[in-house]
Amino acid sequence: MRAVAYEHTDLTDFVLRNAIQAARAVIARAERVSLSERDSLRVLDALENPPSPNAKLLAAAKALPTMP
Repeated sequence: MRAVAYEHTDLTDFVLRNAIQAARAVIARAERVSLSERDSLRVLDALENPPSPNAKLLAAAKALPTMP
């Protein structure tokens, strides 16, 4: 209740605001990918020099519906 008083708000607003901040932090940690320097360089290299498509990828691309 002291913390609520310091924030000049009511208990419901205080709890919701802090619960939302905590939820955002949990989501950010769960959805963030951390790579080592080596792995970061490998990803960048793959983006800059993608491998040739294999048979499965070519078949999947051909199976896509055509745009009208």
